[in-house]
Amino acid sequence: MSQTVDRALSILPLLAEGPADLGQVADRLGVHKSTALRLLRTLHEHGLVYRQADQRYRLGARLFALAQEAVENLDVREIAHPHLVALNEKVGHTIHLAVYEENEVLYIDKVESRYPVRMYSRIGKPVAITVAAVAKLLLADLSEPERRAVAEKLDYPAYTARSTPNAPAFLRELEKVREQGWATDLGGHEESINCIGAPIRGADGRVVAAMSMSAPNVVVTAEELLTLLPLVRRTADAISREYSGAVPVSKETPAKETPAKAAPSTPSTPSKEVTP
Repeated sequence: MSQTVDRALSILPLLAEGPADLGQVADRLGVHKSTALRLLRTLHEHGLVYRQADQRYRLGARLFALAQEAVENLDVREIAHPHLVALNEKVGHTIHLAVYEENEVLYIDKVESRYPVRMYSRIGKPVAITVAAVAKLLLADLSEPERRAVAEKLDYPAYTARSTPNAPAFLRELEKVREQGWATDLGGHEESINCIGAPIRGADGRVVAAMSMSAPNVVVTAEELLTLLPLVRRTADAISREYSGAVPVSKETPAKETPAKAAPSTPSTPSKEVTP
């Protein structure tokens, strides 16, 4: 990178801290004021910085417009998919990616298990919002008033004895998920299916999607699946970093790092689908 370009780009993070005058910019760059002024004028011509009435400079509207356009063009599914495939190849279990849209949590990607018993789930299909791990992760990121409003509007089907029974219980679960930074569904939708999940965050730390790993009890027990939680969280963090271009802001409790349990080799019996 040329020295001129490097200096010009170095101005932007400085102004992100707040407005600065010519002297402050020159001091930060370690250059003469005339050089700093030339760089600022170039950035101003492109709308990347703006000179205020008090002669201080701040970030320009064009920069925010470019950032917004870049965010809107980001496809979390496209970014996440290679990571989901890599995780699936490592453990063999079903991997899902989901988002929250228009009061529904929808699967937007799925990597099938290599085992004969598979999840009966479909891309574009809503999840069981009161029990699914991905739903808990996405709703837990809402503000407290938003969480309460959503919880009070939901029905709470008794899929199994472990299903969330009512709004107060659901809100308690969401608060727990929000604090710990991961979620589970251990037999809440179907007694024989367990699921663990982690959030995918944008540059602002907000949850933009959630991923999960699911497996039936006939393949691994709930306890065995939980030993894979560190892998799921690391995968979600890797996706977050690639999506946001920075280390995500999150509030997570440390996960107990236990050795990942490799699933047994795939039996050669015909596949059977079960609902997650």
